[in-house]
Amino acid sequence: MSSQQPRRALTAEPTESLGGTASVPGDKSQSHRALLLSALAIGEARITGLLEGEDVLRTAAALTACGVTLERQGAGSWRVEGRGVGGLAEPAQVLDLGNSGTGARLLLGVLAGQPIRAFVTGDASLNRRPMRRVTDPLAQMGASISLRAKAYLPLMIQGPERLLPILYESPVASAQVKSAVLLAGLAAPGQTGVIERQATRDHSERLLRYLGAAVTVEELEEGRRILVTGEQELLARDITVVSDPSSAAFPAVAAASLPGAEVTLPGVGINPLRFGLFESLAEMGADITLANQREVAGEPVADLQIRGRRLQGITVPADRAPSMIDEYPILAVAAATAKGSTRMQGLAELRVKESDRLSAVAAGLAANGVAVTVSGDDLIVEGADGRPPGGGLVESQMDHRIAMSFLVLGLLAERPVTLDDTSFIETSFPGFVELMRSLGGRLESPA
Repeated sequence: MSSQQPRRALTAEPTESLGGTASVPGDKSQSHRALLLSALAIGEARITGLLEGEDVLRTAAALTACGVTLERQGAGSWRVEGRGVGGLAEPAQVLDLGNSGTGARLLLGVLAGQPIRAFVTGDASLNRRPMRRVTDPLAQMGASISLRAKAYLPLMIQGPERLLPILYESPVASAQVKSAVLLAGLAAPGQTGVIERQATRDHSERLLRYLGAAVTVEELEEGRRILVTGEQELLARDITVVSDPSSAAFPAVAAASLPGAEVTLPGVGINPLRFGLFESLAEMGADITLANQREVAGEPVADLQIRGRRLQGITVPADRAPSMIDEYPILAVAAATAKGSTRMQGLAELRVKESDRLSAVAAGLAANGVAVTVSGDDLIVEGADGRPPGGGLVESQMDHRIAMSFLVLGLLAERPVTLDDTSFIETSFPGFVELMRSLGGRLESPA
């Protein structure tokens, strides 16, 4: 797979109504973890609902290069033959994770637990993103790691014959850091753990338990401690990946912000540590019903029923960031349509995503006539109490979430919004354009 894709400009035209039922692709976070943990399990697993965007396919390709047998049996349906904890083979080629920060960081945790040497790289965007937040604790466990400029991909990682267990207090609220340490801890004796001051998404813990790992979560006075017992085998089980709430965010915000819209999104994950966006939308007055609540492979799921109405500006506290860190760009779009000001606090982590998302969101809103201010790590958006002006050209900066967010803005604005490049949308949400069109969204190639 080449990380060089043809550029694809796209224009979103103002849309009068949205309606219908549409299924969002599988959860990206769970898809990465389903592949990685099935590869480390004993036995054969079948994964259904797997997101087949480029990010996840990069993880699949990396595992194949490490000797794991993966077979695609149909759309979103894959068979994985696990090799056991510590059972991966040394890859003969460089492992290229493309644009996938989650795939790269979680894979490093897996590789640290293998007595092999591997070289890992990514595309131009990923190779600018910090990796020491993950490699520092893995080095403490005994992995030998050489980074470009001491901080970035490409890198070399050599797993030791035996890892050391650690209890790592993460300086950042990051599920990727936590997961990398826990995945490495599967190959270490005793208990390996992470202390996090703010709770982050717990898909790794849920799936580890589902596959038989001993995982404990202890609430602390400030934060919590997550421990995994190592040197115990995982047992392969079939896994159904639920629909991605981060992807559902785009049609959900489009519908919630457009009075008269009625949209249903079935089978969406409602993990409380991923649901900060929908909590924020509810505070803004959005009409969202969680119907048919159930559990799938350890994850809570519901059908989202959304009816559009006028929203109200709010203050989003900093402690909500870990549960919605990927959703701030699309929340900013909802804020642009709301009555009054919306202040999103504590967004420092947005500066080290696929792009500097804080700057990218502010620039995109300003280009479309929305009054916006960045104050320290806060983003303040002045809502239009209806359709924002629009009419601007937005640079996607190789960032799929920026591209999708501003396409939604174009549907809700007075004038069309054009994105200079939307090719990266496929990394996380294949079929996004078709899905939005099926609900009534007007997305066209610019003349």
